Amino acid sequence: MATRWGICSTGKISHDFSVALRTLNPEHHKIVAVAARDLQNAEEFAKKHNIPRAYGSYEELAKDQDIDVVYIGTIHTRHLSTGKLFIESKKNVLIEKPLAMNSREVQELITAARDNNVFLMEAVWSRFFPIYHEVRRLLSQGEVGDVQMVRAEFGLPVGHVHRMADRKLGGGGLVDLGIYPLQFAFMVFNGEKPESIEATGHCLDTGVDGTAVVVLKFSGNRLAVCTCSMTMELISDAVIIGTKGTIKLPHHMWCPTDLEVNGKKLQFPLPETDMPLNYVHSSGLRYEAEEVRRCLLEGLKESPEMPWAHSTLLTETTDEARRQLGVIYDQDKQ
Repeated sequence: MATRWGICSTGKISHDFSVALRTLNPEHHKIVAVAARDLQNAEEFAKKHNIPRAYGSYEELAKDQDIDVVYIGTIHTRHLSTGKLFIESKKNVLIEKPLAMNSREVQELITAARDNNVFLMEAVWSRFFPIYHEVRRLLSQGEVGDVQMVRAEFGLPVGHVHRMADRKLGGGGLVDLGIYPLQFAFMVFNGEKPESIEATGHCLDTGVDGTAVVVLKFSGNRLAVCTCSMTMELISDAVIIGTKGTIKLPHHMWCPTDLEVNGKKLQFPLPETDMPLNYVHSSGLRYEAEEVRRCLLEGLKESPEMPWAHSTLLTETTDEARRQLGVIYDQDKQ
């Protein structure tokens, strides 16, 4: 039986997610409804993606009894409210990253999911790419020995995009781009909480961070250096340095198709899609959808590969980095 999806919002990422779902077995995944705050937008999206039902409010989607899980692709500042709407309607949810605006909101979502006995996962799609699986396998087998340092970066010149630069819309490099290098480091270090967090960088006139460098120190003098920028284009690679060698994601570290292990190169190509995509390698969103289905079939409430503890750690880290940089959202004052 297919996992029946509802799509909440009709923005660019929801388009890409819907296209990515069609690269999977239709007997396993099916979009049955879409909702937007404007019915016309929902109807246009439904027509484009051949979705049976369109709703002009999120509340209508929450009442649909034929949905197994809702993908939430709203802007960051609405993740808490939309997430709780569906969770309290007993819907399983996959919420785009960041899971919420700060640690307080993340814990509110996790508590709601636990109280309502539903599945909740932050859509850090990177975690489910074949290369990330391979990295975890290599590390578990000691391919590069004991990890001493991780360096990861992600930077694109997107400061001109209104949503990215607007503090009231949850803009800023850390919560949008910095999540990827940070989650990579936490994955490598098995979700260990760092002993210290040191952040430096600069902010835009709008009050959000433009570029940030975050240094994490873990036990045993192990380090992670995570860089993000929305004012410049970085190489956007990642390197794991161990006592016996290195693992490199030479580019697109947040959605990689290439891997280098002690000089040996591996490739994991993505499937073709039936429509153009808005973001690079977005057909890879299919992998997180597969993880959601697997978890639902096994009766899990959180993903072992992106557990609530990792989302909590990720948000606590971005909260502290933002504090050091002086980035304050309205949600931090509540």
